Amino acid sequence: MENYPNPFNPETNIEFGLPEDSQVRLRVYNMLGQEVAVLVDDGLDAGYYTFSWDTAGLPSGVYFYRIEANDFTATRQMVLMK
Repeated sequence: MENYPNPFNPETNIEFGLPEDSQVRLRVYNMLGQEVAVLVDDGLDAGYYTFSWDTAGLPSGVYFYRIEANDFTATRQMVLMK
């Protein structure tokens, strides 16, 4: 799981693969831990996915994205530079 480009402006893509059908939640948080976007909250079939995040209206800074899929959870950092 990774996003590209990173750093980015104004949009980044987050890629991940699912080995099996999963209930997926992909959310973005600011440095204060406040949720700023929900990119996915749905059941997805096994396979590879790319989701775009457009940061219109958000300030430059460090953001975190967190993916939860069945028993898997991961958090990664990304940098928005305007």
